[in-house]
Amino acid sequence: QVQLVESGGGLVQAGGSLRLSCAASGRTFSSYVMGWFRQVPGKEREFVAAISGSGISSYYADSVKGRFTISRDNAKNSVYLQMNSLKPEDTAVYYCAASLRGMVLSALPGAYDSWGQGTQVTVSS
Repeated sequence: QVQLVESGGGLVQAGGSLRLSCAASGRTFSSYVMGWFRQVPGKEREFVAAISGSGISSYYADSVKGRFTISRDNAKNSVYLQMNSLKPEDTAVYYCAASLRGMVLSALPGAYDSWGQGTQVTVSS
């Protein structure tokens, strides 16, 4: 129902920064809770951050607090993940997700309805 397309991934050195973008096709984007997740091959998808429809509220995994910032621009139907002070353990495929139903900010993948294709982030030592 909602198409999500991530971009901005790449290869960076430890300590560097990347800014991921997610463009959504939804007609009521401002009503969607948006989230970022990441996944390493062989492991479960891991919550990174979520943001309310208005952008006022956000929620982060402990592993990224103070380093990553989630934001959104509803006029552009986009959500962003600014990643600073990157570590090798941040290496993963990063996915953008949207929830079309009313909910509190959730770290559970099952709470989200639509997913992007993912973008690879690789952090070298």
